[in-house]
Amino acid sequence: MLVACVAILGSFVATGTASGQDTTGTGALSGTIRDAGNAPVAFATVCLSGTATCGVADDRGAFQIPNIRAGTYALEATAPGDTALPLGRVEVRAGVDQRIDVTLPSRERLETTVTVTASAAAMPTEVKTSGYLVTSREIAKDAGSLQDVSRYIQTLPGVVVPPGSADFRNDIIVRGGSPLENLFVVDNVDVPNINTFANFASAGGTVSILDPAMIRDVTFLTGGFPASYSNRTSSVLQITQREGSRDHIRGTATFNSFTGAGGTIEGPIDGGKGSYVVSARRSILDVFTKDVGVGGVPVLYALNAKAVYDLNARDRVWAVNITGVDRIRLGPTDSTPNDQEVFNVDIRYHGWRSATGLNWQHLFGTRGVGLFGVTNAMASVGQTVKDLVRDGAPPVGLSADQLIATSPVVYHDESRESETTVKYDVTWTIGVSGKLQAGGSAKQFRVNLNSQAPLGFDNPYSPTPDADAFSLSKTFTGWQPGAYVQVTGDVAPRLNVTAGLRVDDYQYIAATRVSPRVGATFDLTTRLRAKASVGMYYQQPAFLFLAVFPQNRALAPFRADHYVGGVTYAMSDRLKVSVEGYRKDYRDYPVATEYPTLSLANLGDTFNVLEVLFPLTSAGVGTAQGLELSAVRSDDGRWYGQANLSASRARYAALDGVSSPGGFDYPVVFNLTGGRRLSSKWETSLRVAYLSGRPYTPFAFADSAQQRRGIYDLSQVNGVRAPAYVRADARIDWNTTLAGQPAIVFVGLQNVTGRRNFAGYSWNRRSNTIEANEQLGVFPLIGFEWRFGNTPPRQQP
Repeated sequence: MLVACVAILGSFVATGTASGQDTTGTGALSGTIRDAGNAPVAFATVCLSGTATCGVADDRGAFQIPNIRAGTYALEATAPGDTALPLGRVEVRAGVDQRIDVTLPSRERLETTVTVTASAAAMPTEVKTSGYLVTSREIAKDAGSLQDVSRYIQTLPGVVVPPGSADFRNDIIVRGGSPLENLFVVDNVDVPNINTFANFASAGGTVSILDPAMIRDVTFLTGGFPASYSNRTSSVLQITQREGSRDHIRGTATFNSFTGAGGTIEGPIDGGKGSYVVSARRSILDVFTKDVGVGGVPVLYALNAKAVYDLNARDRVWAVNITGVDRIRLGPTDSTPNDQEVFNVDIRYHGWRSATGLNWQHLFGTRGVGLFGVTNAMASVGQTVKDLVRDGAPPVGLSADQLIATSPVVYHDESRESETTVKYDVTWTIGVSGKLQAGGSAKQFRVNLNSQAPLGFDNPYSPTPDADAFSLSKTFTGWQPGAYVQVTGDVAPRLNVTAGLRVDDYQYIAATRVSPRVGATFDLTTRLRAKASVGMYYQQPAFLFLAVFPQNRALAPFRADHYVGGVTYAMSDRLKVSVEGYRKDYRDYPVATEYPTLSLANLGDTFNVLEVLFPLTSAGVGTAQGLELSAVRSDDGRWYGQANLSASRARYAALDGVSSPGGFDYPVVFNLTGGRRLSSKWETSLRVAYLSGRPYTPFAFADSAQQRRGIYDLSQVNGVRAPAYVRADARIDWNTTLAGQPAIVFVGLQNVTGRRNFAGYSWNRRSNTIEANEQLGVFPLIGFEWRFGNTPPRQQP
């Protein structure tokens, strides 16, 4: 009797190469099959045991099994003229191309082991450059991410933390671009924003509404991405949530001093033909205090749910919902100090956002797969802002409530946006490495904007007070259809090329754009790969910017041309290093008509959107370029980590044609994150970040003092640099049991050195002086996770 053991030599790279857009909802297996003498076994067959789903090796021993539903499968290999040999079991993950290298024993030694080496999870062939794969474990264990997917993404090459607000915001800023230039996709559902405390001109927030316990894989693309992506010019964050248990009901209970308390429950549907998993979470700070030092307490609720069902062997459906609800009050109380500028306004904010999608996956034999999706995303934001010192310092003796009651409203917003998307994608695999992909989508936007700044606004960019008063009450519908086609294949030995073309129509602004994109990889050796990509990318400005002033309706989609190239070297099965250079050329970027030196690229994303609502025109240009060096060591059961160093430069010009540093221009960025298992019970992790000083625009002191308000010196747009940003975070985990079920207790320190990083300057209108603002010092993190209902899983065929 044949004895076949599987030796898994290594694990999949924790932060390495990644999938492209998951337009199939399936995964793939690929690799090589060799004999005991390390020679390729041509025309060998690798199959999912007990099925007709197989891949046949070519004359080099390379094989691929495409379009496999996510799940755990037994594998077997058959050399020509021999019997099938079992290879063990492998987990297939949606959107991930996993590589396995098989070494078969000689015929004389059939009793010896079959060796299967699991190498890095590889990017599908259509993604050529700038791709990274993050697992849920990395997010959950990272010392500095606070179990927030966006904060973990900030550690990857080419990404920086938000300027001036790194402790409070999780915006993703990629290669000099604005946070508004990022696309979010969750289980094939387009989500405008995955974060809490956001507005319609924002793509970040305080914390993600996604539960890290629900996340299976995260794909992050930072440049040169394929034609399947539309309407974003910088990056793509694509998330696959895990399926629930198909065996039995189980769950988790969690507590995190930053994100709150909650839990998950999951179980089978119809005897294991499907599954469900639901997560609910709520912040808890308001249980302990009514004021965290800003006049209020943030309160948030998050609900995530996913259900999957197999209709038959070829058809699978899944439904997803992501919902977040939040509210906060910022302003003075009778017990808080009132000598800081932050307490010179009273802000009441409430909002919610929800995205729901239904997807149907159909397998066309073993070579083709189609994915049909219908999604609807909605968001509502309400804000009321009162200026407490508009008429000078308030009379002595007024209580906070009296002061707020007698102060004028300078901004009010009760707006809602929703978008419905219908899309279909088809992928057809040709040979071992060839692929034909095509798809189309239609989006309908329904926008109800109800915003007023009745007294105008003391815009810090305007030397004239009360500028740009407006009253916006508008409801409209906009459409955005799009389609793409792309082909991938070998055009020469070791040279693989992907060429794609997409067309998008921006109906609201009457613009149609065509985006060609091309990428290539060349295997210099078995371990060294060269890569390059080039493409055009377009994005429509946010509807709020388009609708607030009549002339803004004439804005065009702004454009970014990507040029990316580099090399990747696998030093070992567990260590990979890469060097990548890039250049992004922007044109048609929105710039202010009233302030010739001001481009939205130099302002970026801001929660205080009122500051950037002014007439705009599409006349801006810019360039972002840089070089990134990264090293990744995969998890070997003891330690893991990744480090990267980036050098970059971003310059943008407004109507005056003079290039200024971008608001996200950090010349040097260094990130280090990783962890080590000290024993079966103890594990530690560390994160270190260094960013050279960010640029900012100084105040015009004479004008500011004369008008008792901050006025920027627009002759020095981003002309001054702040001190460097340095931060280190540490954490330790204790693995134990509670009532016979596994539990994890962790404690950590954020900013362990206590360094008070520069946040920015504000103008204190009460004291009529400039005021320096700092980010947080040391603050603790405490968390707990308990898993209940765990039993040995049912073996799957």
